[in-house]
Amino acid sequence: MITLADDLGHLSYTVTGAGTPVLLVHAGITDHRLWDPIVPALAERHTVIRYDLRGFGESAPPSGPFSETEDLGRLLDHLGHRRVDLVGASWGGRISVAFAHAHPERVRSLTLLAPAIGGFDWSAEKVAYDEAETAALTAGDLDAAVAVNLDMWLRGPDRGWAEVAPELAEQVRGPLRTSLVHQDTVGEHSQGVPGVDLTTLTVPTLVGIGLLDVADFRTIARRYAAEIPGARLVEFAGAAHLISLDAPGELTAALLPFLDAV
Repeated sequence: MITLADDLGHLSYTVTGAGTPVLLVHAGITDHRLWDPIVPALAERHTVIRYDLRGFGESAPPSGPFSETEDLGRLLDHLGHRRVDLVGASWGGRISVAFAHAHPERVRSLTLLAPAIGGFDWSAEKVAYDEAETAALTAGDLDAAVAVNLDMWLRGPDRGWAEVAPELAEQVRGPLRTSLVHQDTVGEHSQGVPGVDLTTLTVPTLVGIGLLDVADFRTIARRYAAEIPGARLVEFAGAAHLISLDAPGELTAALLPFLDAV
């Protein structure tokens, strides 16, 4: 990967293909490898940019206060891209929305896959997951914390491990472990991602949700699709939270025509 150094450490990124630029922003338990299954198809038509958020993957944990949305803009400035298509998954979706709200002139389109949102009234299931992760980390049992997250976000609540492609758990395990190791440092220094009045967004938007995802995120995705003017919702029957891993073919079949039409 290529390194963009600054006073807080560095961001690592990669660029593939040629054409109009598409920036992929990963979920909060993964890194740039979340997008591996869809990059080849995207790169046939687009310049595909992937990066690791601070404290994820190959990007250094922050040494001081930072803004996820400012990091995104700094990377685009460094690469010389004035305007891009943004694709964000989960936490990366929330970052993408905040950037599009603050800088609509820099965003051609938004694709939001199981996007996170602030101020949500989480279900008992989600609260139980948070408590189990916290208990494992407090006990110093990183393996148990990884297992809790794999159950929640990769397997999902409505299928058994026999229904998940065996290689996916190993693909997610390493990035997930790194994110948990740096979780406290990132949380300490992150200035947070501001909430957005979704009705004020003006860019073309595609929202995707896996029907095997946690019920809270299905609700959140439908809220995004309902409140963002002109947004379109696509449902992926065989996917849980990490749509690009569970349903890469179906995702590219929806994403490429959307990008072409923008």
